[in-house]
Amino acid sequence: MKLKRFLLRYYPPGIILEYTQSSDPKVRTKSIDLVDLTPETDIDTVIAQIIQHEPLISPSRSEQLRSLIERLQEKLRQADNQQYHLFKVLRAHILPLTNVAFNKSGTRFITGSYDRTCKIWDTDSGEELHTLEGHRNVVYSIAFNLPYGDKVVTGSFDKTAKLWSVETGKCYYTYKGHTAEIVCVQFDPLSRMIASGSMDSTIKLWDVQDGFEITTLSGHSAEVIALQFSASGEKLVSGSFDHTVSYWDVAGERREHYLIGHRGEISSVVFNWDGSVIASGSMDKSCKLWDTRMGKCISTLLGHEDEILDVCFDSTGQWLATASADATVRVYNSRTMQMVSKLEGHEGEVSKVTFNPQGSRILTASADKTARLWDPFNGTCVSTLEGHTDEIFSCAFNYEGSIIITGSKDNTCRIWK
Repeated sequence: MKLKRFLLRYYPPGIILEYTQSSDPKVRTKSIDLVDLTPETDIDTVIAQIIQHEPLISPSRSEQLRSLIERLQEKLRQADNQQYHLFKVLRAHILPLTNVAFNKSGTRFITGSYDRTCKIWDTDSGEELHTLEGHRNVVYSIAFNLPYGDKVVTGSFDKTAKLWSVETGKCYYTYKGHTAEIVCVQFDPLSRMIASGSMDSTIKLWDVQDGFEITTLSGHSAEVIALQFSASGEKLVSGSFDHTVSYWDVAGERREHYLIGHRGEISSVVFNWDGSVIASGSMDKSCKLWDTRMGKCISTLLGHEDEILDVCFDSTGQWLATASADATVRVYNSRTMQMVSKLEGHEGEVSKVTFNPQGSRILTASADKTARLWDPFNGTCVSTLEGHTDEIFSCAFNYEGSIIITGSKDNTCRIWK
């Protein structure tokens, strides 16, 4: 094997290696994850550990490694006291929005709507670049193919998903086969396939390049409401109204674990960074953590007084947040399972929660018409984003955490920076 070059990954901290094998000129990648790196970490110790465990890296590369790790530490040192102000209000659709999402850089974002369209926007100018028309019912779920950002997938109540070009707005493929509404869609990390979850209780995997159905993953007995690929793309997790979570082997097209224990419908499922743990939120007011290797529940987090509507990890997987219809968010250390803070202040259910890439702020969207920024460790609200005139159901950061987008039932989205 021959090392070609290093690439930096800021969130979570890591170094990507591009290399070739002597028998095959194709460039491959592998990552060195440094999720425990802090500004105080001893660089010499990290370099020694990397050289010891990574055969691609020889001692002659030490100074290159030092430079990369110093850059990661410098990023970690940057003070995170950004104040967000309203930048633009976009009257996005004639009917309520269903979802909003950024591309990686935050230069483009997309909105889905009950008006049966998805729109692509330029973030800086607020200009509508394309209206993606063709669905015959609500466009409920939308996604970019991150990190590339050149394609968009839309999932609709018309039982189809569509793949679109960001550059031209042209529809490449219409994926047909589900027998009921599609409510969740996602690209795998390499942009080779799309997963769609449906009210017909199945998940389908679709080929991006040639537009065919790869397989159907059956096993749930009620609507599939949430799904996510692992960071490697090798595994998929799904959550269903049948109260269960399924852990799938993508290449083998089979279910590895059937995770039973919740007593209500699943609302949200997510992997931690390395795919070793799944968090599931449920209408039973609990969040469960599951070990993906063993297929066992390792913790049940209780305390919310109403349904859990969303769960998320920070980029390193060390912290977990749960959002509830009880108008609060709880933040946990995912290793110790201890609650570190409770975010109180919203006056309506909290339907969406997300960490900024740095893990130093939490953003929440609520039925009280506001979004809020919080310090996850002491639980204080540091900013309230006001102005929407109806429930906010979607919010997101761009990759750098410098821009926020919020989507509301008032038919508008707002950009904050």
